[in-house]
Amino acid sequence: MFENNLKNKVSIITGGAGFLGIQHAHALLDIGSKVILIDKDKKKLEQSRKHFKEEENLFVFQSDITNEKKLKNTLRKIVKKFKRINILINNAAIDFKPKKKSLKKNKFENSELSQWKKEIEVGLTGSYICCKIIGAEIAKKGGVILNIASDLSIIAPNQDLYSHLNSIKPASYSATKHGLVGLTKYLAVYWSKKNVRVNALSPGGIFNNQDKKFIKKIKKVIPMGRMAKLNEYREAVKFLCSDASSYMTGHNMVIDGGRTII
Repeated sequence: MFENNLKNKVSIITGGAGFLGIQHAHALLDIGSKVILIDKDKKKLEQSRKHFKEEENLFVFQSDITNEKKLKNTLRKIVKKFKRINILINNAAIDFKPKKKSLKKNKFENSELSQWKKEIEVGLTGSYICCKIIGAEIAKKGGVILNIASDLSIIAPNQDLYSHLNSIKPASYSATKHGLVGLTKYLAVYWSKKNVRVNALSPGGIFNNQDKKFIKKIKKVIPMGRMAKLNEYREAVKFLCSDASSYMTGHNMVIDGGRTII
């Protein structure tokens, strides 16, 4: 019987100091993995380290996943210290919040190319670089890559959810998350003979004290009538990163309260 036990495994989480990165870390620590958080933001990394207090299996490394040279240097340090990498969670992303107060200025046709490039650079290109560099290390002995996508890798954004904020969900976010699912399928086949399983997790919206009108609106398009709780994806991460999912690869697991089925 296969179990979700990661004892003696070493896991890397990119965007590790972020909102979801912390939750992924909790999930993997729960089942015995050593967890390495990689993030560009040194201050947030220090806060994350404090969040886990005396947790002896939690480590932090500052790096830039969009810079191949810097990431290779970081990986060398990690491999020297831990001797192996078993799991990679590509979690780093930018959820762009338009600063303009005019809905007209925030529309797709008026969107800025710099915003598009930045979101793609971190969320998709960064994941590509991590799969290329860290994934190659994993492929030496086998392991798992998990790409964190979104329910918006399945459906288009409902822009009415943001209209009262004079905003829209940018096209760059959808493109990034769709691209991650494509990368997942590509690598699942590419590394299948190296004993590397590659899957995606597409979570729905997580409650984080958002605008009350937004919450009221989004509840109406979710069959379960609520947003996800902060820790509600932990068990899925445990499943996808462990031998409990040993016969699963190239799959996009969607957990969204039913939003994408209507």
